[in-house]
Amino acid sequence: MLRSMDEAIRYIEEKKIERKKKLEDLNIYVCVGTGCAAKGSIKVYEELRRIFKENNVKANLQKLEEKEERVRKTGCCGRCSSGPWVIVMPYGYFYSEVKPEDVKEIYEETILKGRPVERLLFTDPATGERVERLEDAKFYKVQSFYIMEDIGKCECDSIDDYMGRGGYLSFIKVLKEGNPDNVIKTIKDSGLRGRGGAGFPTGVKWEITKNSRGDKKFVVCNGDEGDPGAFMNRTLLERDPHAVLEGMLIAAYTIGAQKGYAYIRAEYPVAVEMFRKAIEDAKRLGLIGENILGTGFSFDIEIKEGAGAFVCGEETALLASIEGKRGVPRPRPPYPAQAGLWGYPTLINNVETYANVPKIIRDGAENYRKRGVPNSPGTKMFSVTGPVKLTGIIEVEFGTTLRQIVYEICGGLTGDNEFKAVQIGGPSGACLSEAFLDLPLDYDSLKSAGAMVGSGGIVVLSKKACMVEVARFFLDFTKRESCGKCIPCREGLMQAYRILERFTQGKGTYEDLENLEFLAGLIKTASACGLGQTAPNPILSTLRLFRDEYIAHIEGICPSGMCTAFKRYVINPELCKGCGLCARFCPQNAISGERGKPYVIDQEKCAKCGVCVEKCKFKAIEIR
Repeated sequence: MLRSMDEAIRYIEEKKIERKKKLEDLNIYVCVGTGCAAKGSIKVYEELRRIFKENNVKANLQKLEEKEERVRKTGCCGRCSSGPWVIVMPYGYFYSEVKPEDVKEIYEETILKGRPVERLLFTDPATGERVERLEDAKFYKVQSFYIMEDIGKCECDSIDDYMGRGGYLSFIKVLKEGNPDNVIKTIKDSGLRGRGGAGFPTGVKWEITKNSRGDKKFVVCNGDEGDPGAFMNRTLLERDPHAVLEGMLIAAYTIGAQKGYAYIRAEYPVAVEMFRKAIEDAKRLGLIGENILGTGFSFDIEIKEGAGAFVCGEETALLASIEGKRGVPRPRPPYPAQAGLWGYPTLINNVETYANVPKIIRDGAENYRKRGVPNSPGTKMFSVTGPVKLTGIIEVEFGTTLRQIVYEICGGLTGDNEFKAVQIGGPSGACLSEAFLDLPLDYDSLKSAGAMVGSGGIVVLSKKACMVEVARFFLDFTKRESCGKCIPCREGLMQAYRILERFTQGKGTYEDLENLEFLAGLIKTASACGLGQTAPNPILSTLRLFRDEYIAHIEGICPSGMCTAFKRYVINPELCKGCGLCARFCPQNAISGERGKPYVIDQEKCAKCGVCVEKCKFKAIEIR
């Protein structure tokens, strides 16, 4: 238990020295984030610990205490599809796709002899060459790590390691100065904008909450990341939970809050576990609780696990869920900063927003603004998915272009895929065509293009993708996630979805096209909350930039060939042997004929399931 600020500072300085020694000595970091854990990293971690214990390693390196653990847990390195990751210090050897059976070789070659295991080194898809160290791969070279600093070399479950990186010094600095107004000025001067999607100025929100009158005040962390393909918040909570926690503590002191809630969806069990441990460790050291570090400031925090409702990403719906009510939005004003949890002023920020705060206090507003662009300073984490060579989590400065992300960081598209578009901003984001590849990624530039940063999801689409189907896919998600409270969202999204379905089924008309555009605009204007107001974005952006594909569907063609309704399964009579195997397995009884003679497919009955293609041994069935 740390009882004073001076005692805490001395403790942190000791941890800095200890951490420096760790990185200079023999230590192995194993990624235990969700992506790597799903591929067996926990077994790799346990096998490494077992082999160390059994062999009582004596390497010719600076010695740690015998009781010191040498196998350590680290968080996501960004390249989830290539995990499990193992990084061996002090060499920095960067191993990918490690299996438990590889551990013995790592022990014998790297631990005992200091040599890399060549076959396990990460192969950089950008060059096709193996790299020894993480920082040598192009994927990492062209990023700007700030929130994700010390990637691959920090312990995700250790408060001592976080303090060894200077953690909690920003909180202590704020407590020592005892000037909440100065903190708000620093955050405002930094230009930090909310990373949850809307990009509202963080310092302004803090100031409003601080100045709101109330016997109680609350701080809430919004970790309800519900966008398909987005996992930035989960990654950050798993790899650096104390950074988020310290940001919440600084916010609580600044606005005068006594209680905090971290709202994390239950679908993120590793994130919940890491953040819960972070809270417990901070309480053990006296950084959370009564009379923190002898300053008279008291603050407690607890985790609220969300049930996975996308609408609970909206502030007021999230607050209703914490209160134990159904997660539905309420009209604003009053805003949560004025009347939030149980009617008291409540500050709500996103996971990534809070993680920026300690670094801004540490570096100062002026240094923070050196990154990014004037109206969107700093960096942003994005998750990139789709047919690109490298997918996963990236961190770049605001102002980085889509072209740099797709072709420099992610290595371009795979195989014979050609770039067509990106869908950015989650299911409520917009689709941008090739013409926008050089658009700077920042709040204002994206808004001018009819898109938004959102939570940071980027889905790369190739020319094999049907943009009408893409719009239908995302609208299917948002209409199912609608809380149903307001008619424009509840009924409008369903009607828009049915129109899109008609297009993908080959039944769309020019009247449907006109109605779809009108309906999307109406939903955007009349919906009560952000879910409904942004849900039509995939429709509006594809109508604006890919209208020709909608027209092609009306004319009976899906240019990408993705929509099955436009496909025709035809039996080539010259190749058909008349065996009848296709007819026997057809679930619709759409194939008829006589044995020994070519069979025929009834196009009216055909469900285009493709079973006949799979069963035909002579490749006689063609898709036209």
